Amino acid sequence: MPGKRKRKLKLLSDTITDSRRTATEVKNENLELQTWSDLPAELLELIFCRLTLDNNIRASAVCKRWHSVATAVRVVNQSPWLMYFPKFGDCYDFYDPVQRKTYFLELPELSGSRVCYTKDGWLLLYRPRTHRVFFFNPFTRQAIKLPRFEMTYQIVAFSCAPTSSDCVLFTVKHVSPTVVAISTCYPGATEWTTVNYQNRLPFVSSIWNKLVFCNGLFYCLSLTGWLGVFNPAERTWSVLSVPPPKCPQNFFAKNWWKGKFMTEQEGDIIVIYTCSSENPIIFKLDQTLMQWEEMRTLDGVTLFASFLSSHSRTDLPGTMRNNVYFSKVRFYGKRCISFSLDDYRYYPRKQWHDWGEQDPFENIWIEPPHNFSGFT
Repeated sequence: MPGKRKRKLKLLSDTITDSRRTATEVKNENLELQTWSDLPAELLELIFCRLTLDNNIRASAVCKRWHSVATAVRVVNQSPWLMYFPKFGDCYDFYDPVQRKTYFLELPELSGSRVCYTKDGWLLLYRPRTHRVFFFNPFTRQAIKLPRFEMTYQIVAFSCAPTSSDCVLFTVKHVSPTVVAISTCYPGATEWTTVNYQNRLPFVSSIWNKLVFCNGLFYCLSLTGWLGVFNPAERTWSVLSVPPPKCPQNFFAKNWWKGKFMTEQEGDIIVIYTCSSENPIIFKLDQTLMQWEEMRTLDGVTLFASFLSSHSRTDLPGTMRNNVYFSKVRFYGKRCISFSLDDYRYYPRKQWHDWGEQDPFENIWIEPPHNFSGFT
């Protein structure tokens, strides 16, 4: 009997061992079937959006699934940086919303000046005391002087980098409800050219107007939402017979005019209206029907809005697409306020901003350099 019991116990032990071995083999087979390509798409996106362009392209060649995810988050464009102008001193901050990192530059050349506009990595600045207008590239320290010009309650923009022969400066000033004074200049000119133009439609020009250059034309959004167009080649001015964008009545609260922004994207004119805690409303000008249409999606485009100039970008990291980034940074410089059209909410949550409290000359979005090695 003891021998039979031992044999039974041995058989039972062998059965348990075989069962464990079989279970382990099945588990190992399942693990072998799970390859790197089986990682969840969300995890792959987090990994790929942190790769350089070269590594992203290499990863996309691994398999069809990786190719799909890698191309969806591939970055082939640089995000603009938010440049801060100090009230005192010569130290300027540059905030990178992609890396959430701030760089610093000492720029004594800008002492006593205020920013007017930015494009292609160049600043346009004005010294109120001397009426000196000049271009300055903060990353190369190159400066280009322009003829003196008194700019009081008006805004100014330029078409492209001042190193280009096509560069034109444009500013518009209110004379009366039916007359505006338009002044133009270009690098190398000895004086500004000013001409008065009649308005067929009411057009109120002020420092709160928005300017953008698109398809060879300067577009100017007035305080009341009418759109003026100046053709620098033909020197013609007209106010489009397009009714202003329709916003809810509560958008016209205190300091409402400070919450408007305008930019262009591949030939389209885009306007952003904001109002404190309300979700922003984005409009695009339908140039065929000549009317504003509300946009529910940006189709992957990212907008960067600031008082004096706004920008648009494509092919940024996946988490930044279909978002509007505003010129306000929270949490000790770690997070830029943005609005997602996918989630239809602000990030960080409940971090909308009352634009009436912000100095319009405090900061501006600017195209960064390709080489960051000179920054601290």
